[in-house]
Amino acid sequence: MSRPPLTGIGMTSARTRERLVARLREQGIANAAVLERIRNVPRHVFVDEALASRAYEDTALPIGHGQTISQPYVVARMTEALLEGNAPRKVLEVGTGCGYQTAVLAPLVATVYSVERIAVLQQGARRVLRDLRIQNVFMRHGDGFEGWPPYAPYDGILVAAAAMSVPPALLEQLGNGGRLVMPVGPDREQQLVRVTRRGQSYERETLGSATFVPLLQGLA
Repeated sequence: MSRPPLTGIGMTSARTRERLVARLREQGIANAAVLERIRNVPRHVFVDEALASRAYEDTALPIGHGQTISQPYVVARMTEALLEGNAPRKVLEVGTGCGYQTAVLAPLVATVYSVERIAVLQQGARRVLRDLRIQNVFMRHGDGFEGWPPYAPYDGILVAAAAMSVPPALLEQLGNGGRLVMPVGPDREQQLVRVTRRGQSYERETLGSATFVPLLQGLA
């Protein structure tokens, strides 16, 4: 993938980014810190140079290997839902992808542990996050269904791919009072859900409809 430079192309203008932030506000995103991250993270560096001119549209875009960079509204909504109430300090991210969601989230929490099953995507995300000088992210090439047990429990878990149900291993790795946000359900009928752990019970809320690539097992 040929990535555009961090600076120097027209679509990175403040006006273009401000239009995106205004759109997200209109759609109900209210967390000022999340909106500031959407404004400041250079989304164009996470996509192929041929798609850079569309980077600040509120739409998902292909990043290769059957994966997409999530729509900015979805990234903002999931991040906002994860942060609501007491902001988590230690977060597990399942599905690093190109690293855009990681870059939005990382400065808002103490530490992110991010798992990606596709090695090439993980390597690309690592390079971009390094270029952006984001240093509180630990990355692993692994199966997202398994989470990252050695660093559990987590205050928050964010899953950027859809499964028919929340993987049991992820529920087990969620700390007491912690929140998990992920899309659940079959293709075209997915719902974004937030699960809060209360001891040995789990409270589930539905946050709205969603469209994500499937959460797959194994490594690639």
